[in-house]
Amino acid sequence: MKTTLTALIISLTLTVGTGIAVAKKLSCTVVEVGDDIVTLQCKSVDGLTEGDTVKIKTTSKKKAIEGC
Repeated sequence: MKTTLTALIISLTLTVGTGIAVAKKLSCTVVEVGDDIVTLQCKSVDGLTEGDTVKIKTTSKKKAIEGC
């Protein structure tokens, strides 16, 4: 029973672990915004080619909230 359960846990871990993609982080600056086109300027573009799909997370500075 213990060996079967252990084998099941190991196989599930390997199956789930192989399906996860590792994301690459790049620091970029928006240069131009058109109708549906955004142009970015990045320090390094190693591993990127034309036509790659990217996910962009926007950041904004938040103002400090003072307490009472």
